Amino acid sequence: MRPTPLGSRDRRPGTETREPAIAREHIDNPPPIDADEPWMRALHADTGYLLYRLGLRSGQLFNAFLQESGLRLRHYAVLRFLATCDGALQRELSARLGYDPSAIVGLVDDLEKLGFAERRPAPDDRRSRIVILTEGGRVFLRDTGQAGQRVTDELLTPLAPAERETLHALLARVAGNRLD
Repeated sequence: MRPTPLGSRDRRPGTETREPAIAREHIDNPPPIDADEPWMRALHADTGYLLYRLGLRSGQLFNAFLQESGLRLRHYAVLRFLATCDGALQRELSARLGYDPSAIVGLVDDLEKLGFAERRPAPDDRRSRIVILTEGGRVFLRDTGQAGQRVTDELLTPLAPAERETLHALLARVAGNRLD
């Protein structure tokens, strides 16, 4: 039996109907949002919502930039963290970056396959493994540094340089105040 498509009114085989084209078009090409609509003004008055939307947009831009390499923003965050230390246990990566431990395993697996990170026995506990940044990972970070700055510049285009510095300082202060 074939699965019943969304929008079907009758669940019997052979009676499936397709979703109207106008409904598909609305989903594929949503109408522009009027910022003056009351519901939009209310959302834009909510700082948490604006931070959420900014985070989404930042992630979209960064993932588009990383797409050629096969990496995502989460991989990049692991690499950036590893560049600041001599290695980290996977549970430390999970705690510091706020990622689920099972996600860290997959991210490190991906980075190992690309030659950007490797697992080694921990010096103080041979049963544990630390993750270290390889030379390939360092080269990748060095080569992507300017492109990452371009993503940030695109995201913050409406802000003057002094406003960008102020925003960064404020976000760093909030992030330092328990993002865990």
